[in-house]
Amino acid sequence: MSRRIHVLPDALANQIAAGEVVERPASVVKELVENALDAAATRIEISVRNGGKTEIRVADDGHGMGRDDALLCFDRHATSKINAAEDLRSVRTLGFRGEALPSIASVSRTILESAEQGSIGTRVRVASGRVQGVEDCARQPGTTLIVRSLFSNVPARAKFLRSTAVETRAIVDSVVALALAHLSTAFRLESNGRLLLELPAASNLVERVAALWGDDAASRMIPLSVEGDGITIGGLIERPDAALTGPRRVHLYIEGRPFRDRTLVWASERAYRTTVPQGTRPSLLLYIGVAGGDVDVNVHPSKAEVRFREHWRVEAAVENAVRSALGRSDSAATLDSTAVLPLMPQLRRPSASPGTPAIPANQLAFFVPATRGDADSAAAQPDAGVATHELRARLWQIHDTWILAETRSGLLIIDQHSAHERILFERLMRAFANGGQSSQRLLFPLTLRLSPSEFDVVESLRSLFEGVGFEIEPFGGRTVIVHAAPNPHPWFDPERCLRDMIGELAAGSELTRAAHNQHERIAMMFACKGAIKAGQRLSAREMDELFEGLFGTELPHHDVHGRPTIVRMSLEELQRRFGRHG
Repeated sequence: MSRRIHVLPDALANQIAAGEVVERPASVVKELVENALDAAATRIEISVRNGGKTEIRVADDGHGMGRDDALLCFDRHATSKINAAEDLRSVRTLGFRGEALPSIASVSRTILESAEQGSIGTRVRVASGRVQGVEDCARQPGTTLIVRSLFSNVPARAKFLRSTAVETRAIVDSVVALALAHLSTAFRLESNGRLLLELPAASNLVERVAALWGDDAASRMIPLSVEGDGITIGGLIERPDAALTGPRRVHLYIEGRPFRDRTLVWASERAYRTTVPQGTRPSLLLYIGVAGGDVDVNVHPSKAEVRFREHWRVEAAVENAVRSALGRSDSAATLDSTAVLPLMPQLRRPSASPGTPAIPANQLAFFVPATRGDADSAAAQPDAGVATHELRARLWQIHDTWILAETRSGLLIIDQHSAHERILFERLMRAFANGGQSSQRLLFPLTLRLSPSEFDVVESLRSLFEGVGFEIEPFGGRTVIVHAAPNPHPWFDPERCLRDMIGELAAGSELTRAAHNQHERIAMMFACKGAIKAGQRLSAREMDELFEGLFGTELPHHDVHGRPTIVRMSLEELQRRFGRHG
């Protein structure tokens, strides 16, 4: 009887493994750079020719290898990264898969040169997975790997490689991803003798971002650092006013490993809801830390994906961390003409100075209580980024549209309509959870005749309109009577607000499509239509109440359309523009 099952030769098995580990030249660069990082390299130099198809050279100053290890590293499943199955639960290195070097060597001509501190170097030549020679060589401590003629012995793979430009871009992306996770290591990348990257060791992430993409790109980012419930989230996220609708930079890391996870990106985008226009795609650099047993990093051949034990917890932590950062003052738009890197400490609000009169929340003329049953729930608690007691006499309205506010660090320019929009939105969202917003009986009820689609909107969303404060009663046909309405400010026009809300809800709009649910949709519409308008003159007291109310919100620097409510101008920028330098 003939045998149909047989064991593959090692050379062929390595070529098959290479199909998973070595997809393209960028995969080779990634594996070799990760090995250099695991060897504690402080400087890594990469050079490629013809997009890596002709040659890839990676040199490092890490701890290097002796002759025995230099030979053994080309054996399949050989590794210095793990010793037992238990080690897989908490792998602290980058390149622990044993297939990488033998797989690369099986589809190329490879030269390894390596030396340990105080020892003579070793040179190993490998072609198509077979060792061709071993010899001594003189070199500094560290390792150099040269990979030539990639896929020359598997032409079926070689024909699927892209153009030199495309493969070079993929290599750059791989090096950038690793450079963003290993700040203490310097990187240099050349292509056909042309310098593409020169990154000195960086003391922090902002410095590395500035070296990669310039000070302007770094100045558009805001720092993120949250820890709780066994999960840490850190990194940089793009300021909402700087985010665009085109390409963006997204990098996720777990313990220094770059990985892909679409749901975590979606979680961060949810956190941006109501701070950016629909379709805007902010850049993200997120670094996630969890307990060793709560993540499996060994689930993908090229280590591009990981598996969290409780993914929903990580997802929630990412969304909350991003949302928290967007509520800080440094997320506001800025007028500074020179790049200001995000390194400023968060300001703390001092306690009120003696003699500053308190204004009870239930006596404000400009805003009514947020809910029917809890008048104190709307009391504004100003953000940590401003000292409100100093601003009570330092607010000015210009063109009946903007409010200027002096702060210790410069100047705030507040759009009164956008600011009130944010206040009304968050207040109504809280009110929905507490039985609805208070309303005022109308002396003369409103009678509205609606179109069929508008009447359907009122009928289907009637309970939500009541939560807003509109008491609506059908009056035959497509006519309704409005007996009560909310009263968010003295100039509020309930009929215009209600008609505008119904009309946009019936026709659909960019704003309604951006909402997460019906409650949010109604709250957005009411905030947009009910807020005070540009051109409305405000008294000093009303400006003060508006300011207090804005900094009592979760996201005071952004309105519900994703536009800024506040534009900052630093004291340094003012001094620079007037020629003052000290």
